[in-house]
Amino acid sequence: MTVETALLNADPDGYASAAELLRGGALVAFPTETVYGLGGDATNDMAVARIFEAKGRPRFNPLIVHVDGVETAQEFVEWPHEADVLASAFWPGPLTLVLPIKAGTGISGLVTAGLPSLAVRVPANPVARALLREFGGPVAGPSANPSGRISPTTAAHVAAGLGGRIAAILGGGACDVGVESTIVGLTGAPVLLRPGGLPAEAVEQALGAPLARHGAGDAVTAPGQLASHYAPGATVRLEAERREPGEVLLGFGQVACDLNLSASGDLTEAAANLFAHLHALDETGQPIAVSPIPDRGLGRAINDRLRRAAAPRE
Repeated sequence: MTVETALLNADPDGYASAAELLRGGALVAFPTETVYGLGGDATNDMAVARIFEAKGRPRFNPLIVHVDGVETAQEFVEWPHEADVLASAFWPGPLTLVLPIKAGTGISGLVTAGLPSLAVRVPANPVARALLREFGGPVAGPSANPSGRISPTTAAHVAAGLGGRIAAILGGGACDVGVESTIVGLTGAPVLLRPGGLPAEAVEQALGAPLARHGAGDAVTAPGQLASHYAPGATVRLEAERREPGEVLLGFGQVACDLNLSASGDLTEAAANLFAHLHALDETGQPIAVSPIPDRGLGRAINDRLRRAAAPRE
């Protein structure tokens, strides 16, 4: 069923309209510092089901819930000492914590995909924070794109992927970080479940201990762990020193290319540009080659997204 997707401004009227739509079980895309999220009332089974339907997302893939602060998060999850440490250091910001879910919270079972844990974060983007305050409840918010495709970092990306499937898009400019949040599991020993916009080294420094790592063959316990994900329509070839005939090249550093993630080799700039550049190159209809990216700091998150983009399609 096609619906008219409204474009809302980031102003009091826009926040009020977006919150009213969420209360009615409709879906509203909104900006965060990482990527645009597809928001639905996390306590409303029908709203959450609509998220999966709009995205074509597998039901076994859990969702991140966005809340307005630590006290709200503590209403829904158990809160160990490590959560205090990481929330104090990095919230609001691009860090998601997976924690044991409390009983009787009202969170839809579809959000957790039947797992005994909940992924929760406090976004830093002022538009997202204003919407959460206006709505006054938890908002389930995976990336606002068709499942498995390139994540959106502008309202135009959302409209191109989900226009006609969702009620509204709350505008807010381009996303600053440009890759999804880092996800850390705290249902046992701290484990890195997904690299993202906060370097794992910073998390380890705050905890004073190394993180365990989620293995490629391990069960899905958090969003963004599917082998094929974040993919353009075109094929993607990694570690490319040069473009082959018929390819376009996504460069990094001092290299002749069609688009450059960061000519100066800045990984923060590269992360911010990643999805927007993939969108632009995908529009050429040509295969995409990608220059080598250093596998350190934010480079780990970039390489994680690129490996999933290049994986065989599911």
